[in-house]
Amino acid sequence: MLRIKKLDIFIAKQFGLLFLGTFFICQFVLMMQFLWRYVDELIGKGLSIGILAQFFWYMGLMLVPQALPLAVLLSSLITFGNLGESSELTAIKAAGISLMQAMRSLIVVVIMLACCSFYFQNVIGPQANRSFSQLLLSMKQTSPELEIPEGIFYDGIPNCNIYVQKKAVGTGMLYGVMIYRMNGSYEDAAIILADSGRLQSTAEKKHLLLTLYSGEWFENMRSQDLAGSASVPYRRETFGMKRIVLDFDGGFNMADAAGISQSATTKSMGRIFEDLDSMRTFNDSVAHSFFDESRRTTFQMPPISREDSARAVAAGRSDTLDVDSVYLSLPPELKQRAMKAALTNVQMYASDLNMKGDYMSGLNRNVRRHQIEAIGKVTLALSCVIFFFIGAPLGAIIRKGGLGVPVIISVLVFIVYFIFENSGMKMARDGVWTVWFGKLISTAVLTPLAVFFTYKANSDSTVFNIDLYISVAYSMLGLRRKRHVFRKEVIINDPDYAADAKRLAKVSEDIEEYSRMHNLMRLPNPLKVFFREGDDRGIRIISDELEEVIEDLSNTKDKVVLTVLNKYPIMATHAHTRPFRSKWLNATVGVLLPLGIFFYIRMVRFRFRLMRDLKAIRAANDAIVARIGEMRPREAGGR
Repeated sequence: MLRIKKLDIFIAKQFGLLFLGTFFICQFVLMMQFLWRYVDELIGKGLSIGILAQFFWYMGLMLVPQALPLAVLLSSLITFGNLGESSELTAIKAAGISLMQAMRSLIVVVIMLACCSFYFQNVIGPQANRSFSQLLLSMKQTSPELEIPEGIFYDGIPNCNIYVQKKAVGTGMLYGVMIYRMNGSYEDAAIILADSGRLQSTAEKKHLLLTLYSGEWFENMRSQDLAGSASVPYRRETFGMKRIVLDFDGGFNMADAAGISQSATTKSMGRIFEDLDSMRTFNDSVAHSFFDESRRTTFQMPPISREDSARAVAAGRSDTLDVDSVYLSLPPELKQRAMKAALTNVQMYASDLNMKGDYMSGLNRNVRRHQIEAIGKVTLALSCVIFFFIGAPLGAIIRKGGLGVPVIISVLVFIVYFIFENSGMKMARDGVWTVWFGKLISTAVLTPLAVFFTYKANSDSTVFNIDLYISVAYSMLGLRRKRHVFRKEVIINDPDYAADAKRLAKVSEDIEEYSRMHNLMRLPNPLKVFFREGDDRGIRIISDELEEVIEDLSNTKDKVVLTVLNKYPIMATHAHTRPFRSKWLNATVGVLLPLGIFFYIRMVRFRFRLMRDLKAIRAANDAIVARIGEMRPREAGGR
């Protein structure tokens, strides 16, 4: 029987309070970002509070599934970051409770949130998308004057620029109207001034009826109007009321209304699968009809069967006619005419094929849009779970609460997710990638990260150990740190200078013997480097002996000795023989040619560096032995 423990309730409360706050923050940020797309539809249009409320309500419902993963990521990061920062997570682990056991209540909560996300996308989201699109279109349809802003010229109506000083939204009246109407060229432009006017849609929603009051009409006369008449430079008309019919669709027609219900974003997953079957059947029938028509007309393929060939010969068809010989027998005029006719036919057929190809591309693109929408409903819900298994372990590892570090990490993770998600969606929509690959690439990238962070946090492994990464980078690039030996404030045992001098002399002899036996200037055999075992024990013995002497001499008070000790290089004892200590890893790198070349050059560099290090060690040994020799008479004199 499943028992709910107090720890589960405690962690769930911590997560729930943070989730509510972060959800509204993420929702607000997404709504502000989404609002910029439609800011021109809202600003200066005189929309009522009710229309604006509907606009933001539908927009908020559409963005809930996108805000849920972000809220889960940020709230889980802050929750476990706070637990780690206050040492509560340490106490939980000290009580024998693993991280996965502490996360089990939140796992259930996050799975429920993922189900809610899918429900929003499958049920509420399509209805919100449909209502949102209809609201935008109805705003243009019912109040076409709302499209015209105040104080600036509006060029949304074909062949017209309209300027309105003030609008009365309640009555629909326009005041201070100035219209530049282009009848042809700029020389034939008409300028209309009116004190007021009213703009209304016609019954068929295809035109606008502009009624103007108390105005004047100025228009340059066209050349064809002046033929046979007196020369009049322009026409001026004063009117008390005048009606003008303008071509203006306003973005709304029956096709648009039908397109709203046929859009993939307004359909549930069940309806998408039903429509995909019908769309594939329709696309196949159109493709077969196009193919048969092109075969009969454009390509004019020869008969395939023997019976068809016999019927073609009996009918007088010239499938076996030598076209080249007939063309060469024609006179030059007929040749030119035949070439022009052939070129015209080819251009016509090419244009026909391009049109059919564009039409089929549109049909296939619509199918891909439906597939993308269906897969996106699952992947977006699944991202809630993935983001939780990224955020909670990272919070346990970093152990930083608040809105500082968690917000930065959440933004970075979301940027990675956003880049892969949008790139994959666009590639799948354009047919460059398959739909499954394009929509699952973000999930495939983030899932290994979630597994890695969860494993590291559950096993208490260090992930963000900067010193470890710096050490690995230094080792890969062949870099090293300098030796730092400082004078100690408290010295318990003084160095044994005589013994250290003898050992340094012995190290110098070993270095000379090693240099005589090994030619470090010679390039090694790649087969021995990557595919054979071996190690340089001589250098390892020299390095161990030297480090022991340096450790003993670091207890000295003599400044000269300390200065010389800092000149000793830190040697790499195996990097000049092979890239790695593992035999199989060396063989793998050797097979992969680009990596093998890199590590071979790196190894040659280490050989040259070792040769320089040995010279520096011998020089430092001589300097310390000489200094110890100078120190002995003074110590004897002091005694």
